[in-house]
Amino acid sequence: MGTFKIEGGHQLRGRIQPQGAKNEALQILCAVLLTAEEVIINNIPDIIDVNKLIALLKKLGVKVKKLDKGSYSFQADDVDLKYLESAEFKEDGKGLRGSIMIVGPLLGRFGKGYIPKPGGDKIGRRRLDTHFEGFINLGAKFRYNRDDLFYGVEAKKLKGTYMLLDEASVTGTANIVMAAVLAEGITTIYNAACEPYLQQLCKMLNRMGAKISGVGSNLLTIEGVDKLGGTEHRMLPDMIEIGSWIGLAAMTKSELTITNVSWDDLGVIPSVFRKTGINIERQGDDIHIPAHINGYEVQNYIDGSILTISDAPWPGFTPDLLSIILTVLTQARGSAVVHQKMFESRLFFVDKLIDMGAKIILCDPHRATVIGHDFKSTLKATTMTSPDIRAGVSLLIAALSAKGTSIIHNIEQIDRGYENIDERLRAIGAKIERLDGN
Repeated sequence: MGTFKIEGGHQLRGRIQPQGAKNEALQILCAVLLTAEEVIINNIPDIIDVNKLIALLKKLGVKVKKLDKGSYSFQADDVDLKYLESAEFKEDGKGLRGSIMIVGPLLGRFGKGYIPKPGGDKIGRRRLDTHFEGFINLGAKFRYNRDDLFYGVEAKKLKGTYMLLDEASVTGTANIVMAAVLAEGITTIYNAACEPYLQQLCKMLNRMGAKISGVGSNLLTIEGVDKLGGTEHRMLPDMIEIGSWIGLAAMTKSELTITNVSWDDLGVIPSVFRKTGINIERQGDDIHIPAHINGYEVQNYIDGSILTISDAPWPGFTPDLLSIILTVLTQARGSAVVHQKMFESRLFFVDKLIDMGAKIILCDPHRATVIGHDFKSTLKATTMTSPDIRAGVSLLIAALSAKGTSIIHNIEQIDRGYENIDERLRAIGAKIERLDGN
């Protein structure tokens, strides 16, 4: 188990480039299974979850070539479907949440898709019902082996249909779209997710020959085609990492420039951080955060009531940044409520912030009230363990702002979502050291 040793209390300075988007990568990489032709993907982040998926694709028989840093060529012209029913696949698929998204393209192109119950973050339930109900609506037969937690769908030919998703699941929408592009007839998906990453997937599929309309809305119409061709695609910058660096700058009173952020794809993220009092300046396609020497003050509502920040499906605020927002609020001037609606275990990391001296009242599994210190009392260094990707980086930000030396164990969770984070932080002045696990 790896460990970070962090000497906090230092101001940082410089420019930092966000990595390619993790959540987009997990969708886009699965889409290469839809064609026998070459697909080139650029700006792929070098992180554990993405590398695991690339390794899984290789075992499926996909030809993978690394062209440059972050750039790969994929060709799925000799897919080994027997691997899907092997004991090795049942083990490989368990360790990666994103592995569920190979099912849609495999079902659409080959008429069968299997997956073991995927693992991932321990942040609450993530139902797979939306995925499989969508496949069933398209005409697939569903089977589930309870003994080894193995799911499967099969169909001779998928047929387009109308469906209303029970929730606007991003991965569920992506999976159903990838199956429907090769279905016979027209598929209409209502209550579809419309996150930028899903839009990116749809645009890529259209370049490959798919016929998807309504991209960017919650009503997608897909006219099935016989086959798809190759293409080249570039990942968006990771909006979650961009939000993480905004929070880091504020908490450490640092002047940072986050470069090439694709402002038009950030949605409400800048405005939500501004509600916490953070000064966010747009400089071309960069975000500049000046040093908040005098702190930052939370906005109240017009009637004076306490600010509530909550997550919602796009274009609402992403749940992946609520942990960062909560951490930022611990040193704000004023108070706010953080309401995590989508995952019932994601706020349980606040006990570690409380141990560091933060004033947080955990009202229930979904809501926390944060009373900011206004930097009049700094967080105290401590030893802690990262429970998941986003909580892990939130604790890392807290440690960088705290006085003294903190230890964070289980940093593999952070590495799952953030590329070479210690090296990149050291480049802007952070005192962080990676210790080998015993």
